[in-house]
Amino acid sequence: MHSDLALKMTADLFWTGLLVCLPILAITMLVGLVISVLQVVTQVQEMSLTIVPKLLAAGVVAIAFGPWMLRTLCSFAVGLWSQIPGMF
Repeated sequence: MHSDLALKMTADLFWTGLLVCLPILAITMLVGLVISVLQVVTQVQEMSLTIVPKLLAAGVVAIAFGPWMLRTLCSFAVGLWSQIPGMF
């Protein structure tokens, strides 16, 4: 295995991981921002008020984007397996 191939595979791995995690991370960050603004406005500092909506939003996003995430991961894995004969 050449070093440029290993670097390309690592870059593809990180890019695929970022794409798969991005919907859940973005929505939970947006929900956290909205809840934080709501807490500042109402001066209610309850920890469960921030965690429960984030968990619910992450669950809804995982259900909504789950098939796309699975297809992306499967295509990445199939691409890796198909590259094995050309490595040696």
